Amino acid sequence: MSKQRDSYIFALTAVLFWSTVASAFKISLRYLSPGQLLFFSSLSSCVTLLLIILLQGRGGQLLKLKKGDWWISTTFGLLNPFLYYLILFYAYDLLPAQQAQALNYTWAITLSLLSIPLLGQKIRPIDFLAIGTSYIGVVVISSKGNIFSLKFDSPLGVGLALFSTVIWALYWIANTKDTRDPVIGLFLNFVCGVPMIAIYLTLTKGWGIRLPGVLGAVYVGIFEMGVTYVLWLKALKCSSNTARIANLIFISPFLSLVLIHFFVGEEILKSTLIGLVFIIIGLLIQSTFGKKKGNTQEGIPFN
Repeated sequence: MSKQRDSYIFALTAVLFWSTVASAFKISLRYLSPGQLLFFSSLSSCVTLLLIILLQGRGGQLLKLKKGDWWISTTFGLLNPFLYYLILFYAYDLLPAQQAQALNYTWAITLSLLSIPLLGQKIRPIDFLAIGTSYIGVVVISSKGNIFSLKFDSPLGVGLALFSTVIWALYWIANTKDTRDPVIGLFLNFVCGVPMIAIYLTLTKGWGIRLPGVLGAVYVGIFEMGVTYVLWLKALKCSSNTARIANLIFISPFLSLVLIHFFVGEEILKSTLIGLVFIIIGLLIQSTFGKKKGNTQEGIPFN
């Protein structure tokens, strides 16, 4: 019972931190470009994850890495952090935070769709229901409730937000074949991703520093990309029932909207709430009734 209680504490702490990051993204982007935010947050994540590995007494494992580990990490680093967060931050730069964070939650549906050709999973009627329900929510949010006119304030922003879910889903599908320790693997991915981001900033002449933005990026690096991921893994490890913990993540988008309202200053639209409810219902249908053998979603954080 004590381990299960600890599991809830770890999970709810992770959910609380993840609920703050949409606001942190949007506030930081007032001072930094998406590429700059990605660079400083990824660098902060590297430091955070390294400290966690050293505090856990596993620093020796980093000295035993083989050349193949670095090649794997370079591939993963291209997907996450480089492509995923760069595309996501551009979406946040173009869209209200409430829209971007809600659309980002459809990545689990994208994962189901990509699992069909890439993992050989079969789609069932219940999956169609889950996918259809969630994408009704996408249309409601993107059109601000004008579902028949389909007029979007930023079609590019909506497209980028949805495309980021493809990158994130591909990253997790690739992770099904990764046998490395999750924390060490994530650290190596970020270490390999940082030079890519630096090259991107150099080629686009995007270097620049504004202190409030850098402080926001450090926060993102610690709590979106670092500590929170470790807390979530700890919660799953301590829990006797993974599904019981995984469902707590559905608290995050609604709590995030409250924080977006108070810290970013956005008026939360009824269409955002209605659309988000459709997305969450779709995800709940999928996680409750649509489980399949080898489901890659079990225990994965829906950030």
